[in-house]
This record gives sequence, structure tokens and C-alpha cells, in this order.
Amino acid sequence: MKGSGKQRPGAVRKGGKGAQVGTGGHGRKALEGKGPTPKAEDRAWHPAGKRKAADERYRAAGGKGKPGGKVAGQGSRAGAPRGASGASRRAKSGDESEIVTGRNSVVEALRARIPATTLYVAARVEMDDRVKEATKIATNRGIPILEVMRPELDRLAGEGGVHQGLALKVPPYEYAHPIEVLDDVLARDETPLFVALDGITDSRNLGAILRSTGAFGGQAVIVPQRRSVGVNSAAWKTSAGAAARVPVAMASNLTQTLKALKERGIFVLGLDGGGDVSLPGLTWADRPIVIVVGSEGKGLSRLVAETCDAIVSIPIESSTESLNAGIAASVALYEISKLRSGQERAARAD
Repeated sequence: MKGSGKQRPGAVRKGGKGAQVGTGGHGRKALEGKGPTPKAEDRAWHPAGKRKAADERYRAAGGKGKPGGKVAGQGSRAGAPRGASGASRRAKSGDESEIVTGRNSVVEALRARIPATTLYVAARVEMDDRVKEATKIATNRGIPILEVMRPELDRLAGEGGVHQGLALKVPPYEYAHPIEVLDDVLARDETPLFVALDGITDSRNLGAILRSTGAFGGQAVIVPQRRSVGVNSAAWKTSAGAAARVPVAMASNLTQTLKALKERGIFVLGLDGGGDVSLPGLTWADRPIVIVVGSEGKGLSRLVAETCDAIVSIPIESSTESLNAGIAASVALYEISKLRSGQERAARAD
């Protein structure tokens, strides 16, 4: 009702907000700014900052490619059980024997004294030099030789496998430990050159990278324990026997293994089309290096990319084309090998 002085139910008049706290000097502080922008080399996440940190590690190591002692806290040793010692290797648990196929791969495996259990030879196979050498080595080592029909060899080789009349049964591959491989390389007074695979699942890429690593002076390939290809019959075949000469090391955590290698003075170079450093004329070629190759689809994972000292790109003619992992690794290995050879010749000339 008008003039009654009563309010309708629910119509509550809210009071004012009262006195509010002022901004004080906040606005003036914001206007003052944060000072001059740090130099690129002083920003740890910037490529220039990574290069500066890598150079400092290099100088701390004496600038001779001789990394220091083992890193504290690395006792668990990614990819190897506790208590492993020397150059011993560990086989992946649960794996069954592998069948190595192809004449070159079989001969190389026998030359490397892989503990094979059976050599399979196709009936009426053409006895060329490789077949003769394989049977001779097997006989001298007491490895059973079985003559089988080609359909049986086809079954052993699996779908798409090419056996060329020879196959070798070998136990599960025994993986090296990354730090032990590094120690072995340094003991031989060599400059480390490794390749690490990040998310590569194609056995043929692993085989091709093993072949290129051996051809261009690399000493090892590192694979993660999870979500990665392992050494199988397809990798053996594609490597053309390089799997018997180039050790494959397994890392339980690739990022942590790369960090451990960096602590030992190794420079981590990731391959990516959008890298900040161009491969030709790489200035770090004479230093201990591990090249990290990512998968064709996703490239380098985020954590691995952040761990790299530099991201290196390979110039190609067309922006619509890309290189697969095996070819990219081969190009990088060749360029580093060429640069190292040139530097060695220049040093001898002086």
C-alpha cells in the first residue's frame, strides 16, 4: 500500500560497499617497468643462452672432449639393472630369440661372435662366398647347421622378410648402458659421436641409422626403453650387419640420460626443420656429440627439445619436402664426420 512505509517481502535494500582500499603506489610501480631486457645469452631458455652454457661446460671439461667423472645420483643407471658392471649388456625381459636374415647380416653377426644357436641354410642354395663363410664359421664354433626348404625359411623370416637362403637364430638382443658405452669410447681416446632416437618406432629406420652410424665414425645408438623401436630381425636386416658392430644402448628415461651425458661434457644436438642452427659448418663438430633424432610425425618431444643444447636444421630445397629419420641422421653424421676430418687435416698441417 502507498504510504504504509512497509516494503514488499524480499525487497531488501543493500548497504553501500563502504570505504575501499586504494591502489597505493601500485600504479606507479607498474609504470617503472622491470629494467633492461637481459641479453639473449643470459636467458637460460634462449638458444644463445644454451650455447653459452654448453661452451662453459666445454671449457670446464678442458676443451678436449674428455668429460669428467660420473654424475652423482646416477647409480640406478637408466636401461641397466643395479649392480651391472663393465661392458655387460642386459637383454630385454620377456623377449624370445630373434631370426637374423640375409647373407650380409648373418655373416656379420657370426663374425661378431654373436652367441647364435642355429644356422639355417636353404636347400640347393647358391654357394657364394658369404654362404661359404657363414657355414665355415658356424662349423668352427660348433653352431648347428640345418638345411631346410625355402618355405620354412620364408616362415622364419616372417612376412616381407628377405632371407637370401640364410637365417641365423640368435638370443634376445642385449642392450648396452649409455654411460658404460661412453666410458669405453673415452678409454679408446676417441671423441664420442652418438645418435639418440626419440619416439622412432620403425625398425627399418633403426637399422638404417645403425648402418650410417658405423659408416661415419659413430660409436653407439641410444634408444628409450618405452615407446621406441628395439633391435629385431628387421633392424638386423636393414643394418646390413652393422647391428653386430655398433652397440645399441637402452635408456629407461631418455631425457634423464641426455642430462647425464651433458654432465659428462657431451653436447646434445636435436635435429628439427625449424632449428636455430644450420648443419653446414657446424662449429661444434669437433666436440663430443649426441645427435637426437625425433619421429617423422611429431618430431622431438618437448622435454627432449628443452634438454638439447641446440636445435639443428638441415637445409633442403623444397619447403614441401621432409627427410625421414634415417636419412636425416645419415646427413648429420656425414656432415659432422666431414667437418672433423677437415679439422684433423688442418691440425696436422699446422
